Amino acid sequence: MTAAAHTSASPEAGKRVLWTWARLLAGAALLGFLCWQLGTGALLDGLRAVTVPAVAAALVIGLLTTVFSAARWVLIARSLGLRLPLGAAVASYYRALFLNVVLPGGVLGDVHRAVRHGKDEGDVGRGVRAVVLERTGGQVVLIAAGVAVLTAQPTLVPTQAREVITMIGIALVPVVLCLLAVAPVVARRWADSGSKWRRGTAATVADLRTGLLSRRTWPGVLGFSAAALAGHLTLFLVAARVAGTDAPITQLLPIFLLALLAMGLPVNVGGWGPREGVTALTFGVAGLGAAQGLTVAVVYGLLSAVASLPGAGVLAFGSRRSAAADPASLQRVEAVPERLDEPVEHVPAFSGGRQ
Repeated sequence: MTAAAHTSASPEAGKRVLWTWARLLAGAALLGFLCWQLGTGALLDGLRAVTVPAVAAALVIGLLTTVFSAARWVLIARSLGLRLPLGAAVASYYRALFLNVVLPGGVLGDVHRAVRHGKDEGDVGRGVRAVVLERTGGQVVLIAAGVAVLTAQPTLVPTQAREVITMIGIALVPVVLCLLAVAPVVARRWADSGSKWRRGTAATVADLRTGLLSRRTWPGVLGFSAAALAGHLTLFLVAARVAGTDAPITQLLPIFLLALLAMGLPVNVGGWGPREGVTALTFGVAGLGAAQGLTVAVVYGLLSAVASLPGAGVLAFGSRRSAAADPASLQRVEAVPERLDEPVEHVPAFSGGRQ
């Protein structure tokens, strides 16, 4: 790399590092604020509440949600012309979930599986887009469910926040409709452009229409996303019961949906932060106690981490198999965490949520 190129790249890399640390510190600050306001007792209660049956339930529910999410990825990847067996997708998804938990940022596992699958298929760009579309499909279903909850039970959210959410929703509708109308036309014009950025945009729009919006894929994506969402809500319900909350399911499920939505905010530490804040807030508004809401969120976070533990086995045994087959691969596998901290070109930011 020339000195000029290094000089131009350094400010961009510095901004990315600064933004990453700002997100992590914001999530940590939110957790600290909650402990300051509600006391550390709610946090410690969550740590003590986890039981062996709850761990077993988390592993079973985690398996089901991971299989559904991996099946969604397989459907989208195959529609884009990429090979992806379901077994390999489940293993890779588990590994990504585990890396999301243990590495800073909460998204590096998804970046890893996207880039690795793209390299295996000889098309990194399409591999990345397949993962982005897979995560987008899950987030769309989650957002739709969250909007339905806010419409049915608006009192769960404070008035000021509800007004902000409504304004954002009103502003986004025409923007989305305009993009859906204009994007295909622009993509056709840019397909043969001399600009690499324009060709990439055209390819992204084409893959969006094929991988997510086509009649062959969207019903399956919708079904798998709904099933995965049901799994996450079930795990949240397990966490609530373990934490001692006996409120009816009909009262708890809307709260859990809002908490899952909060996990998508890019200011968290491995998913921790906004989830705990929203759960404490909505528990307080619902009359269930803000401290109890924090305890439930802590239990859910711990059970989610437990559900990702099979990914550690995939990471360890997969590395050993690769090293046995190709000694040079050991060096590549061991270098993964180092590469994950470096910027990957044309990789959009993923949300921190698990949906």
